[in-house]
Amino acid sequence: MNYDRLKDKLAILADAAKYDVSCSSSGGNRKNHNKGLGDSSVSGICHSYTEDGRCVSLLKILFTNHCIYDCAYCTSRRSHDTPRAAFTVEEVVDLTMQFYRRNYIEGLFLSSGIFKSPDYTMERLVRVAKELRTIHKFNGYIHLKTIPGASDELMQEAGLYADRLSVNMEIPTKSGLALLAPEKNHDDMKAPMKTVQEQIVVFKESRKQHKHAPKYTPAGQSTQFIVGATKETDLQIIRLSSHFYKQYDLKRVYYSGYVPMLTDSRLPAIGTPVPMVRENRLYQADWLMRFYGFEAEEILPSDSPFLDLDCDPKLAWAIRHRQHFPVNIQTAPYKMIVRIPGIGTRTAKKIVTARKFTTLTLDHLKQMGAAVNRAKYFIALRGRNEHLVHLTQDNFRQYILAQTQTKFKDERHGQLTLF
Repeated sequence: MNYDRLKDKLAILADAAKYDVSCSSSGGNRKNHNKGLGDSSVSGICHSYTEDGRCVSLLKILFTNHCIYDCAYCTSRRSHDTPRAAFTVEEVVDLTMQFYRRNYIEGLFLSSGIFKSPDYTMERLVRVAKELRTIHKFNGYIHLKTIPGASDELMQEAGLYADRLSVNMEIPTKSGLALLAPEKNHDDMKAPMKTVQEQIVVFKESRKQHKHAPKYTPAGQSTQFIVGATKETDLQIIRLSSHFYKQYDLKRVYYSGYVPMLTDSRLPAIGTPVPMVRENRLYQADWLMRFYGFEAEEILPSDSPFLDLDCDPKLAWAIRHRQHFPVNIQTAPYKMIVRIPGIGTRTAKKIVTARKFTTLTLDHLKQMGAAVNRAKYFIALRGRNEHLVHLTQDNFRQYILAQTQTKFKDERHGQLTLF
């Protein structure tokens, strides 16, 4: 094996993979000093976070950045003058095993441009996962990007070897996709999601009858939206996310603020700020739908379809719906307690348990982990709460934003180091 050529391919295909954030990556920039072992900064290693908060390292690469499509927002589009490369199946398998044995990584995140045809590309991605599992007995994490247009048979086989499958929806609206990627359509992207969803159900039923039946993509499936490349509204994005959670049983929807790096009259100009705050607010709204019982239409009204960038979506909802407050934490149901700004799901559960034994105070809430600087304006206590006087004031929004200003605001300007 020509390791110099392999290193060149790794540099090209790891760099091309960095714009896909759907494995929750963040920077790995360890350098090799003093003749030490390994160097993660040039080898495509990124970090992903598990549901319980553990940080794991993944080899994050494209199989190839050759592509038959010409999507305006993509660095791998066929008209883009950029160095091209493609791994072989054996090279990706060997890289994964070598990195894993050196304890650089705990898994593989493999995406790809599309060369020749969707089936031709998908077949190679599946072969990578299959060889790792069956020949090398690799039990680390594998996340495969699935290729829209690939056959159902390949999708069914992919889920037998990968922990997670995902299809990027990319541009949230049909009109936006038609503008920037006229060769694609959302129906082709939804088709593999539907196949994966159906197979998950089939294999779950099989395991009820046969306990040794194989698992099918046990970490579920996910998707990603690019935010800010077109003129979509936040309400359109949130509604679409809600649709995918309900209709396709997705584990996660990721939101990626568009990074202007290509010159095209259809795109924001190079130098346009990345919509980082908007991206963060969308993740917060997503959290409200998944864990706090909010519907998409509750988070944003149709006549005001963009999220408030000055405050988080739950606080914005509470300010718009002051008629629901104050909430009596001694008697209110759990579903209302989690809607109080500054109180998360864990704290809400502690409140429901603790109030059986004592009369709660603001000090109690602080000890339980509540952000009392926000919560105190929305809760009723057994005793007097002097902060409630502000709840009915006309300038309540301005007052509460002034009182809850984050001390980190000045540090949030500019693009964070993501890769």
